[in-house]
Amino acid sequence: MMLRQVRAGSPEATAMLDRTTRFEDGVDDAVAEILEAVRTRGDEAVAEYTRRFDKREPPYEVDRARWDALAAQVAAPVRAALELAAKRIRAFHERQIEPDLDLELDGVRLELRVTPLARAGLYVPGGTALYPSSVLMTAIPAKVAGVREVVMVTPGASAEAMLAAKLAGVDRVFELGGAQAIGALAYGTASVPRVDKIVGPGNAWVASAKRQVYGEVDIDSIAGPSEVLIIADAAAKPAWLAADLLAQAEHDRSARAVLVTTSAELATAVDAELVRQLANLPRKAIAEHAITHHGAAVIVASIDDAIAFANTWAPEHLELQLADAREVASRCTTAGAIFIGEWSSEAAGDYLAGGNHVLPTGGAARYASPLGVHDFRKRTSLIEYSEAAAKAHADAIGTLAAVEGLDAHGRSALIRKQS
Repeated sequence: MMLRQVRAGSPEATAMLDRTTRFEDGVDDAVAEILEAVRTRGDEAVAEYTRRFDKREPPYEVDRARWDALAAQVAAPVRAALELAAKRIRAFHERQIEPDLDLELDGVRLELRVTPLARAGLYVPGGTALYPSSVLMTAIPAKVAGVREVVMVTPGASAEAMLAAKLAGVDRVFELGGAQAIGALAYGTASVPRVDKIVGPGNAWVASAKRQVYGEVDIDSIAGPSEVLIIADAAAKPAWLAADLLAQAEHDRSARAVLVTTSAELATAVDAELVRQLANLPRKAIAEHAITHHGAAVIVASIDDAIAFANTWAPEHLELQLADAREVASRCTTAGAIFIGEWSSEAAGDYLAGGNHVLPTGGAARYASPLGVHDFRKRTSLIEYSEAAAKAHADAIGTLAAVEGLDAHGRSALIRKQS
């Protein structure tokens, strides 16, 4: 059986909860060496590592003539699909802009000012697959948020990614990848500007680099393998379930594709469909490895148990292919994105629905959120006291300062009462 069946509550099911974002031995140390070189030697180090890993010589910035030429190569149907996706993503994210807060409270004016970051960096993978959709999902929220300059790095500037960059409003593109690209964005070099935040997926070296530069800059998250959990009842269509599991499994060999169902018979039928559909899948080797090593069908006694398992597992993507899917969705509290009903495929969310596909992985949906406009805006508190309010609060401030042993704090409030 390709899709192993496990019972909820079994040791096998419990072991599925451990989705670590730890890296193989040596990755963090090697990345730290690259980052330190970029921090101290700038463009020289970036060029050194780019020659070694990507066999590419400087300059690395894609000029407008090449950018336009690449974008013009995109076939008309692909262009139309990207334009439709960009329109829908922009429409959804424009509704996310939060207002400033302004409150007058007993002589104290309290404000929360919301302003965009000055510069954001996007990492767009190259390699085994093209990801123009990731360009749209990261750049559009940044531009909607009001970010002045969006800088994109990618180890391979594909025609599709460059068109997506134009549609999304990216300002500059550098053909750089790996930890050295993250270092260049985080520290800045003579040619690559320093950014305030870095977002976007990448391999283990990119993820390690993002983790290590956090604090120098903000980051979106440490992305682990992509994952889907599908809750299905006995009436669900095995072919559709298998197709959705494979859509996730073809991302990479470590992807997680999990079915949770009350029906062992359905799980068996899905397994047969997986075998049939894998036969002609171009990325068969990747998807087959992910299904056999990281996939499972978890058999539960009830839909309530399925919901409990999903809330504990906290998946990146949660599909609900069962009766009363919307009611069940109201009880699913820890997922990056929830797809309600059999017509709502995770693939639609990846590309065209309009919600963001940059989602928390590895159980981080317990506390983290999809990428959005809020990720590219910061909040500043403003506090303005009237004379009367300052004097009225002085004694209470002094009392609290004394409790904490911070006498100068108390004096700074009390001195105003004495004037």
